[in-house]
Amino acid sequence: MSKFQKMVTSAQNAMIHVMNLNKEDAVLVVTDDSTKRIGEAFYNAAIKYGSSAQLYMLPEKNRPLSEIPVEMNELAKGKTIVINAFIGLGDETPFRVKWIKELIATRSIRLGHGPGITKSMMIKGPMNIDYKKMEGLADKMIKNFENAKIAHVSAPGGTDIILYIEDRGFSTDVKITKDPYLANLPCGEIWCGPIESKGDGIIVCDGSIGDIGKVKKPLKISVKNGKISNIESEDRKLVEEVERLINLDEEAKIIGELGIGLNPGAKLSGILLEDEKALDTAHIAFGNNTDMDGGQNKSKTHRDFLFYKPTLKITYKDDSTKVLIKKGKFCF
Repeated sequence: MSKFQKMVTSAQNAMIHVMNLNKEDAVLVVTDDSTKRIGEAFYNAAIKYGSSAQLYMLPEKNRPLSEIPVEMNELAKGKTIVINAFIGLGDETPFRVKWIKELIATRSIRLGHGPGITKSMMIKGPMNIDYKKMEGLADKMIKNFENAKIAHVSAPGGTDIILYIEDRGFSTDVKITKDPYLANLPCGEIWCGPIESKGDGIIVCDGSIGDIGKVKKPLKISVKNGKISNIESEDRKLVEEVERLINLDEEAKIIGELGIGLNPGAKLSGILLEDEKALDTAHIAFGNNTDMDGGQNKSKTHRDFLFYKPTLKITYKDDSTKVLIKKGKFCF
């Protein structure tokens, strides 16, 4: 089997198990020059399954995009599934947020979002796993968060932060749970949007950062009342880049997400799309979370910071406590 055919098989499996693909679906695949073969794999997978499909190439001359191309919006009309398979440019995060909002807010749609997806992800690890087994793990984790009030997250690298998650339900991208529906491809995490006005402590990102990649030196983020108060690192260029990205608007500095990786095939590649799905990792994001249960952060951007081997202790509404994860390993 050729590498392309392997990608088609992988794409079809993901669309069936994660996106609930059926023959009545109308699929739009959005891709670009860098990921054209991946986009073609999703397109061919949909056609081969018996669904209708269209392929749209992002206009390279206008990149990084800040607005949604008119023709792209028109093509999305009447579609039931949209697949985003294009390169993940840091300066295009506001465009991606707009595009997701447009699809989720105005249409009954299933969106597979894969900015930064690679051929390696398609052929190896994270797109070639036991989806049912991962779904079972997600269900167990989410059940353990029922009636949760406070999350104490720590890690060997120095992370030590309290987040408030009362009545902020957890979601997963490993199965359809609502309509409209958003999943990353590759998928494999659970997440919630913590209360934005609370949360104090330190996050030490020793893994990777969304749209930046693996860090050469850890980045220390101080958080007070749910907002970044200071960042520091021995890598001055990293500090400057992160400062630029978290100052796109005021809410870009405000807490947006607590996420936990569940995908046994995901590896630390330096591309957060895969990294944040890896077992033994967790991530905390700042910025937009309006697509999350109870989320109030309307930032134009969303930035994830990943760290290794988290310990997660939950305090419930009845003040009982439970350690769900200890140094990256699940405790149930």
